[in-house]
Amino acid sequence: MTADTAPSVAPVKQLGRGYWAGVLRRLSRDPVAMTAAVIILLIVLAAIFAPYIAPADPYKSSMIRRLRPIGTPSFPLGSDELGRDMLSRLIYGGRLSLLMGVLPVFCAFGIGSLLGIAAGYAGGWVNTVIMRTVDVFYAFPSVLLAIALSGTLGAGILNAIVALTVVFVPQVTRVAESVTTQIRTRDYVEAARVSGAGPFTIVRVHVLGNVLGPIFVYATSLISVSMILASGLSFLGLGSKPPEPEWGLMLNTLRTAIYTQPMVAALPGVMIFVTSISFNLLSDGLRSAMEVKA
Repeated sequence: MTADTAPSVAPVKQLGRGYWAGVLRRLSRDPVAMTAAVIILLIVLAAIFAPYIAPADPYKSSMIRRLRPIGTPSFPLGSDELGRDMLSRLIYGGRLSLLMGVLPVFCAFGIGSLLGIAAGYAGGWVNTVIMRTVDVFYAFPSVLLAIALSGTLGAGILNAIVALTVVFVPQVTRVAESVTTQIRTRDYVEAARVSGAGPFTIVRVHVLGNVLGPIFVYATSLISVSMILASGLSFLGLGSKPPEPEWGLMLNTLRTAIYTQPMVAALPGVMIFVTSISFNLLSDGLRSAMEVKA
């Protein structure tokens, strides 16, 4: 999803508990979204409780047990190029992969929402300054910008998160500005302004409740992209470093085993695909559930 296909807010209503109860009810009736949510929940729980469910130490290597195939006794998903248990490393790898995929999006959600709402509500020169600055970053392809920023900042998890946050802030800002501009012209906002309410009161009471939902839905759709970009940075050596278990880094270290144990080498890629597509499907279901009928 791009900023040009952001969730529509027309017609906009004052959102209350009844609206959100309806969203949850419609979402619960979407089997695809619920299946995706269950998959994400299982992956998150596995990552959180990794020390308790992982069958082996993900860092323990054994050169005499390297590249064991799937189904080997004591190695249900095989072993990697250093003889480490793949199942354990995939479970632990969810921690860094989810962190590097989700955290930049939520940071961008906070920063981009603040900038976009300020630009959309204030208008004038404030809008011009913010949006023209955002357009400079938005003009670059996400992949190239992430690689350039990570290469400039240096390899490392924190630098990769910062780089991905910078990549997504312009996209969220554009959506926030567009939605806020629509809300600003609504009758209830004009009525509050005429009644003497200040800008901060109007934004807090009348604007935030209506714009944060669409912005959040758009932000959740970026998580799948963020996970792929984060894995790509680790694959290129710009994210996590060995021996940390991270799905993108595991793809990199296992690339030489693609001809000897292709199924084992493909497992990190399968996890990246399943997780990212689950986030994407959940986001689509949430966007459909949040459509307000006139």
